[in-house]
Amino acid sequence: MSLISNYIKLLRKEFSGYNKQKLSKDLLSGITVAAVALPLALAFGVGSGASAASGIVTAIISGLFIGALSGASFQISGPTGAMTAILVPLVAQYGLQGVFIACMFSGVILLIAGIFKLGDLVSFIPLPVITGFTSGIAVIIALGQINSLTGFASSGHSTLAKLASYFTTPQSFDGAAFFIGASVILFMAVYPKKLNQYCPSSLAAIILATLAAVVFKLPVDKVGEIPRTLFLEDRLHLGGINIDQIQGLLIPAVSIAALGLIESLLCGASAGRMKNEKMNARQELIAQGVGNILLPFFGGVPATAAIARTSVAISSGGQTRLTSVIHAVILLLSMFAFGGIMSSIPLAALAGVLILTAWRMNEWHVIKDIFSKKLKSSISKFLITMAATVIFDLTIAIIIGIFFSVVVFLIKVSDMQINICDIDPNKLHDKTQYNDNHRRTCVIYITGPLYFGTANKLEEKLSDFPEKDVLIFSMRGVPLADISGVKVLEDLCVRLSQQQKTVYFTCIQPAVMEMFERCGMREYIGEDKFFWSTDKVLSKIGRSHVC
Repeated sequence: MSLISNYIKLLRKEFSGYNKQKLSKDLLSGITVAAVALPLALAFGVGSGASAASGIVTAIISGLFIGALSGASFQISGPTGAMTAILVPLVAQYGLQGVFIACMFSGVILLIAGIFKLGDLVSFIPLPVITGFTSGIAVIIALGQINSLTGFASSGHSTLAKLASYFTTPQSFDGAAFFIGASVILFMAVYPKKLNQYCPSSLAAIILATLAAVVFKLPVDKVGEIPRTLFLEDRLHLGGINIDQIQGLLIPAVSIAALGLIESLLCGASAGRMKNEKMNARQELIAQGVGNILLPFFGGVPATAAIARTSVAISSGGQTRLTSVIHAVILLLSMFAFGGIMSSIPLAALAGVLILTAWRMNEWHVIKDIFSKKLKSSISKFLITMAATVIFDLTIAIIIGIFFSVVVFLIKVSDMQINICDIDPNKLHDKTQYNDNHRRTCVIYITGPLYFGTANKLEEKLSDFPEKDVLIFSMRGVPLADISGVKVLEDLCVRLSQQQKTVYFTCIQPAVMEMFERCGMREYIGEDKFFWSTDKVLSKIGRSHVC
């Protein structure tokens, strides 16, 4: 009930003061987004291994259901280029029914993630990993269009297997297809940005390519029939679900859900800054879950929030989630009114759109920063994640990227610094008080976390102590500790005690002190050996201030 009440509060806030002026803005924005979404929906439908009709149905259902239930007023969902990278090998191995089953399961996973507020996990993925992941997907999308662009044939489920098959399979080059695809890429690349507000470059390119193919009767493969129905012939049938097949589809379902979660939340965060509105991540994941559960029953492919379409919705003046609903209605009308024309669109033209879209997917400003500033660890994370995305499954790629990032982080934080200083008489408030007691005292400054990764290093560095009777451990620079590090320090104190040396601890941060208490170290060493500052220690033993 709390989920429903929160959603109602979200709607009330969003539509507070809604009037005809805002409705007209939503209407114009919806039409603009539909113009952008139409060619992309066709391209992503074909590019995913399904059909152009499947792409349009996905955009329509996503716009209606995910848009209406979204956690923000601006999110536009639908088929995306990133998702095609998962779907192409999935279609090749399991067919469309396998895609539909995996899509439904991914929706369930997203729904659970939303209910249990798991969206915050995205914040733990480093930026270079996300950038490498996106670039890897862009490579997969571009390579996946070679067949439609050139007329070549390939076989195999993975990207590398398909690339290898080009050298082992007899090939024939389709000059007409290549001409159309290359022309679309060139046209979109030089298309004036100021004209995009009137007619998106992808839509204009596809219209011109289709006219050229029809007028000059070019012998190229076309999209084919676009059914005038929302319920496609190829859709999920519960009776046809094979229990044995489900096991093999669980990992792809997790991959789809993970990609959907990452893309939707990152899109929401980015677009939220554009509109100065914070997205409800929990509600967004619930919306994505519901949408992806429903999509297979219409014949749609997995969907997620799309940053390009969402940006267009905001920049064109969209006020509420009605922009998403209106764009879906426009796409539905286009499907019924222009289905016959759409069926004549050359596949090579869609391939051209996808190749340029893949190029633009790359976060070039981030990549430039990483390489120009020579951030070695970030460059490594980027390249490893990108390579893993192309070579392995997308979920495995993210795991590899995060694992590598954690290893790099642990190596960096394991750099513990230990400095041993004698008492400097020049730093005493009263230099005349400097005596033999001061000469027999030293301060040991520890900087860095005290945990299992630094425990051995601490033991090595403190194996040989100076010949001092009193040792003061200053731990202001220790932000955290675990039982491994505390145990090493405790054993050290035991050895020092056996050597008749006195040990004090100062400047311990609350989190570290809590661990000392839980491990029994404070009780074992003695309450009178812990002080908030070195001044207090020196006061106790009759000394002046030490810096």
